[in-house]
Amino acid sequence: MDDRLAVALVEGSVRLEPFAEHHVEPLRAACARDTEIWQIYPYSMLGEHFDAVMARRPALDWVTLAVLQDGEVVGTTSYINPDPVNGVVEIGGTYIQPSVRGTGFNDVMKRLMIDHAFTCDYRRIEFRVDARNGRSQAAVLKLGATRERLLRRNRVTWTGYKRDTCVFGLLREEWKQPDPASES
Repeated sequence: MDDRLAVALVEGSVRLEPFAEHHVEPLRAACARDTEIWQIYPYSMLGEHFDAVMARRPALDWVTLAVLQDGEVVGTTSYINPDPVNGVVEIGGTYIQPSVRGTGFNDVMKRLMIDHAFTCDYRRIEFRVDARNGRSQAAVLKLGATRERLLRRNRVTWTGYKRDTCVFGLLREEWKQPDPASES
């Protein structure tokens, strides 16, 4: 794990902070606010599935962050398999509750993560998205990432579905920070 990635990132009402025990129950409640979304996730974080997912996380090479809006846990996201030697990290494992979707919240959250990864000398960021998840694909493209390939039936989800995964890449030299003056 790359501890440089495990820091609090804040902009306005958006706060990402290293995931800790006190985030578990608020995250459980946030995940329960959308029972439909889990059908297109590789794992479920509803009901009895939640504790199993939480139990597996420490064994993963992930830097997991709690996602907060105005101090309330509204989701989670991660830097996945950080490889500082090759300068590559994936951003994923992201869930945000419906109340913050479509508000620009995800854009701010992802921008904070991308900026921080590039500041930590990563040169490439990857995103892996279920081919059925059009909303997430559109959000990744909006960030400036390039769809590079489709991995056919490369992952079996918790429902038994053999999913296709779209792989997107964003290189440091391609990253363009939005001009704050143009957003007003």
